[in-house]
Amino acid sequence: MNAPARAAREGESLMRRALQLALEGWGQTAPNPMVGAVVVRDGHIVGEGYHAEFGEAHAEVVALRAAGDRARGATLYVTLEPCRHHGKTPPCTDAILAAGIRRVVMAVADPTRQAAGGAAVLRERGVEVESGMLEAEARELNAPFFHAVAGDLPWTTLKLAVSIETAISSARGTTTWLTSPESRAAVHHLRSGHDAIAVGVGTVLADDPKLTVRDVRPPRVPPTRVIFDRGLRTPLASAVVATARETPTLIVTADASTSRAAALRAAGVQLIPASDLRDGLRQLRTAGIRSLMVEGGATIAGAVLAEKLAHRLVIFQAPVALGPDALHAFDGALPSVLRDLERYPVLDRKTLGPDVMTTYALAES
Repeated sequence: MNAPARAAREGESLMRRALQLALEGWGQTAPNPMVGAVVVRDGHIVGEGYHAEFGEAHAEVVALRAAGDRARGATLYVTLEPCRHHGKTPPCTDAILAAGIRRVVMAVADPTRQAAGGAAVLRERGVEVESGMLEAEARELNAPFFHAVAGDLPWTTLKLAVSIETAISSARGTTTWLTSPESRAAVHHLRSGHDAIAVGVGTVLADDPKLTVRDVRPPRVPPTRVIFDRGLRTPLASAVVATARETPTLIVTADASTSRAAALRAAGVQLIPASDLRDGLRQLRTAGIRSLMVEGGATIAGAVLAEKLAHRLVIFQAPVALGPDALHAFDGALPSVLRDLERYPVLDRKTLGPDVMTTYALAES
């Protein structure tokens, strides 16, 4: 391998380390992005860090503090363009310049008007800046953050747990504990990285779910709970309504002016009137929800897919057969939806106990 190729491979390895570090901030940094940074001098890592929580020091500052005097003349690998503005913390560009960093390699430019421009500031002060290393991976890491800049809908992940024949229930309802404990932990980890968790009212009626994050590191802000319920059939005694004053709970509905609506409001539920599913998602985005994880049964899954409202599809498939009368995850879906499913690229596939978790890209990040 020639020297340039070897240097490129080493650089990518260091950026992958920065991406790995960034994930340590999962569920803790929103509305800020997750960011990781590595300081390298003479081929050795001398400092590394990540943005641990919203309002705390940014990844670059943490890595530079770890490096100390060894940062002078070193290279900084960072997953997002260093900020140049005063927010809850001072500009990262100031810290980089003060540390004497010679070169900055960043994966992707910051998309926000407020923070962008750090690369230009550094170049003006004589720092060598390169951009674009593992850019696709860096965008995927913070897909909701990038999407929120111009998107009028939340970045939406559709999650399904299915049997070997892609069924979700052996009866006309959802199946409890279809997948393994490892898969269930992964689901709660996914939940912790989203602003909101959504289900259709059918799931509420069948399972009475809590829709909370359990058995994993708690997110800084518990996800808002969303129920799509055009006819306001959500029981007043359901778990989500009973705890609505503890965890924000929204119901997207067709009519929020009925006596039933008043009773739900009195219990602490916020009602969002919407003409259809797309309008409901738009209203959720207006309410501040940037990332949404949709769970539930065939009805909500089919609607989200048919309207092309999901950006990612995550399927947990268990080696369990539910029989010929099972309710399939895509029952009632249009033929075009099923054809599209065959074409979606696979972003990731991993084994979780006996199950397989597959993530599909339904739209670009």
